[in-house]
Amino acid sequence: MKVILAPNPYRDWNLRTVREAAQILKDVGVETVVCLPFSLSANSRLDLPKEVALFDLERELPSADLLICFGGDGTILHAAKRANRYDKPVLGVNVGSVGFMADVEHTDLVALKKIINPGALVLESRMMIEAKVLRGGRTVFEDLALNDAVVTKGAIARVIDVSVASDGQEITTFSGDGIVIATPTGSTAYSLSAGGPIIEPTAHSIVLTPICAHALWAKSFVFDSNRELVITLPTRTNKIAYLSVDGGQAFKLTAADKIILQKAKCCTQFARLGKRNFFQLLNQKLGGASNEK
Repeated sequence: MKVILAPNPYRDWNLRTVREAAQILKDVGVETVVCLPFSLSANSRLDLPKEVALFDLERELPSADLLICFGGDGTILHAAKRANRYDKPVLGVNVGSVGFMADVEHTDLVALKKIINPGALVLESRMMIEAKVLRGGRTVFEDLALNDAVVTKGAIARVIDVSVASDGQEITTFSGDGIVIATPTGSTAYSLSAGGPIIEPTAHSIVLTPICAHALWAKSFVFDSNRELVITLPTRTNKIAYLSVDGGQAFKLTAADKIILQKAKCCTQFARLGKRNFFQLLNQKLGGASNEK
């Protein structure tokens, strides 16, 4: 078995956690390589340990059986999207704060030994959303979202006007700070903070949640995953709006742009080791009441 260990060096200081994990896996006969899930900034002052050999993630993914990511939700999200290109499962180790996507805590690395046991790894298929922007009938932006696609106002605009339609029928129109279109996996992220519902991550649906809407009737919608949503801005407006997919670099929208959102053809595979179900994880990570008596 070959496993890629992908640490966030800003979280895993001196790569201590990933080095400990590498030794634990080596002891049970697992081949490991260490790859950074993203490139370090040019002005980064991180002094990575010289005894840790770093390999290129894109070169190692095709021959790997599993990618284990060490970081917070943002790191796991980023690594998962890269692993998705090669249909490789991702196991998250929380070295962040909330770490909702992680299955293993950095204080329980010994649990990683279980990956060699037949049937120990349970794979969960998570739907993704394809987001693209049409401008004058031409695609000027497209990306895949594992968590969400968010349309937000610029720093100066007080509110933006948003219209949502499907199958040629208007669904809702409102003014506000923006709108979140989330997958079930992303329903516990920005969408939840904006008042959206919690949905089991393995479900297949699309969640639409207004952000600070200036309308009492502007509520969340949960759509069938096969529905295509079209979001438009007013054809005549000088207000600035942006589209961000999974917290990535914001794409500047212009008047009359059409944002098309639909279920992607591919899914992301998450690997699970623990026995905690979704609701236990929800209570633990988001401060709910404990299930223990």
